[in-house]
Amino acid sequence: MANKIEVKDLLEAGVHFGHLTRKWNPSMAPYIYMERNGIHVINLYKTAAKIEEANEALKKIAASGRKILFVATKKQAKDIVAEKAANVNMPYITERWPGGMLTNFVTIRKAVKKMATIDRMKKDGTFLTLSKKERLQVDRLRAKLEKNLGSISDMTRLPGALFVVDTMREHIAVKEALKLNIPIFAMVDTNSDPKQIDYVIPSNDDASKSIEAILSHVTGAVAEGLSERKSEKTAEKEGASEAKEAAPKAEAAPKTEAAPKAEAAPAEDLNSKTVAELKEMATAKGVQGISSMKKADLVAALS
Repeated sequence: MANKIEVKDLLEAGVHFGHLTRKWNPSMAPYIYMERNGIHVINLYKTAAKIEEANEALKKIAASGRKILFVATKKQAKDIVAEKAANVNMPYITERWPGGMLTNFVTIRKAVKKMATIDRMKKDGTFLTLSKKERLQVDRLRAKLEKNLGSISDMTRLPGALFVVDTMREHIAVKEALKLNIPIFAMVDTNSDPKQIDYVIPSNDDASKSIEAILSHVTGAVAEGLSERKSEKTAEKEGASEAKEAAPKAEAAPKTEAAPKAEAAPAEDLNSKTVAELKEMATAKGVQGISSMKKADLVAALS
């Protein structure tokens, strides 16, 4: 089970600190507890409930085998998101969001494949046949691709969900996900619009401690979903092998005794028949020239 969400822990991590009251978004009003010293305070009981709700959904997505793409390009979130996402083997974007990352996914995949091509060149020795200048250019291209897309190299299809830290900063990612109907999970601060987000987690998206606290719970749920999927697969394999072993081998069908051959009917004594009877029998068998045949000829024809 994922760690139980304690409001006290969220409070200590500073998850309740919102933005200045003059920068607030009125749509966040249901999640605001109060205002103090010109800063909005987020209702942590609602935050805890929303984390639970998001965790259940993320757990199901992870258990189904689909990927969850984590997006956070702000300085204080980069390292935390990269570490937490990598721990659960999920793709993440912590550098600049590549335009068309989702809506033009085919092109992005081509760029990822280019990295694999360069790696192959280095392995098979083709790379060494290039000039010094060309090798330098290829190395620079590989480093650039690795920096921007290395973390999504295992993502062969569109993700099953998007987890965003700071929806205002990652508005392009949110728009692309909305266009493709990809569920969006997000840490939403008091200055952001929660209407476009499927699973809102009202929280402070500026402090690293707050980001780490939320990400710990979220990735814990993802890890739980992955372990469930693994155990299900193991159980299926074991069940299949057991069924195979338990299946009784088809017993050889007992040999049926051959039916006794019908005893040959005793040969009819044609000599005891009269000529008239012999002629009748010959007619029935279609023997020709019966009228001129003698008894011995009729017997021979019928034998």
